[in-house]
Amino acid sequence: MGHRLTLFILVGFVLGIACGFALNQSFAAGDPALAQWADYLKLLPDVFLRLIKMIIAPLVFGTIVSGIAGLGDARELGRIGGRALGWFVGASLMSLTLGLILVNLFRPGVGLALSAATPVGELATSEFTLRHFVLEIFPTSAFDAMAQNNILQILVFSVFVGVGLSALRERGAVLVRAAEALADLMLQVTDYVMRFAPFAVFGALASVVATKGLGIIATYGVLVSEFYFALILLWVLLLSIGAMFLRRRIFALVRYIRAPLILAFSTASSEAALPKLFEQLDRFGVPRRISGFVLPLGYSFNLDGSMIYMSFAAIFISQAYGIPLTTEQQVVMLLTLMVTSKGIAGVPRASLVVIAATLTQFNLPIEGIALLLGIDQFLDMGRSATNVVGNAVATSVITKWEGMLEKPKPDEVEPPHAPSHTPTHGRQGLDLDPSA
Repeated sequence: MGHRLTLFILVGFVLGIACGFALNQSFAAGDPALAQWADYLKLLPDVFLRLIKMIIAPLVFGTIVSGIAGLGDARELGRIGGRALGWFVGASLMSLTLGLILVNLFRPGVGLALSAATPVGELATSEFTLRHFVLEIFPTSAFDAMAQNNILQILVFSVFVGVGLSALRERGAVLVRAAEALADLMLQVTDYVMRFAPFAVFGALASVVATKGLGIIATYGVLVSEFYFALILLWVLLLSIGAMFLRRRIFALVRYIRAPLILAFSTASSEAALPKLFEQLDRFGVPRRISGFVLPLGYSFNLDGSMIYMSFAAIFISQAYGIPLTTEQQVVMLLTLMVTSKGIAGVPRASLVVIAATLTQFNLPIEGIALLLGIDQFLDMGRSATNVVGNAVATSVITKWEGMLEKPKPDEVEPPHAPSHTPTHGRQGLDLDPSA
């Protein structure tokens, strides 16, 4: 389905441009009929956005609860988990900050002069205070938070539930399984929703090109090139920091992870590369007792490529609609993205869900996401590969930090159907079947 969906999105991208150009040439500028056609076409991405918003609350709740409840409470896991989370927070802040700096430097959205379908009003700058931010994190009602899609408050409630279920152990096992089933259900629903994406891409591109002309396509090219420059710079930073711990073995790590890296890039899914990444980190010398714990944790809390994309995309939308954000507001947005992006890995286009929630919270026009739908596949390829690099470096560094990094095994292709040299049974510590 993944490759077919990519093809259909590309077809929708091309047809949307062609249809929009045809409409743009068929009507005079300012013709009410052109605006009406553009509005009809915009109905497609609007429906898609409603479907995306529909899954936000149950998706965040299910993934966070099941993830925290499954961590266990062993002393060793607590120490490794603390170090891992410390690394993840630092890497996420670095990625978000880099994206924020570069998007303000490049200013790719300036000049589009788009207008929101509904007035967004003045940003309430007086509310962007530390007191307001802290109070908005904690819900007065879990049901109200979910009804309002307040992702920060849902996250806090989910953390408490996950910790509580972990303390209950066997008594809470049925609820843990229910949370896992809810997360799986939302993944399936997301798969259904994403099948509508080609139509949303078609409608979004056709509507924009019909009213703005082909000149807006150049903006897409600039945005993609600037974003990939930002990813390359992030790779250099991550690998350089990793080299401070791994020394010359950082070059071996890059060689070992090239297969999962290519897989993540070609499928635009870092989840697709997880089994191969387990295998290659085994060969690099990372014990499965470490990778089986740190990698799944990283796939929820260490999405460096998604981090830099979300700060890039959110500010791009504010620039495109001519809604300036002060430095203080951008810092608060950075911190909000830092928190709200956790726990939704494995969902195609999950970054769009987080961006949608963040735009709503900051009174920015959510329809701006439609600008990104047509090129999101190309952006997703780069950020998925970056997520793999970030988690491979993090897992290797933490293993070295624990003094458990082993000698590398030969980096070769195993014979078909050969038994794995790192069976999941009989291992000490927390194990994870990479095929799960």
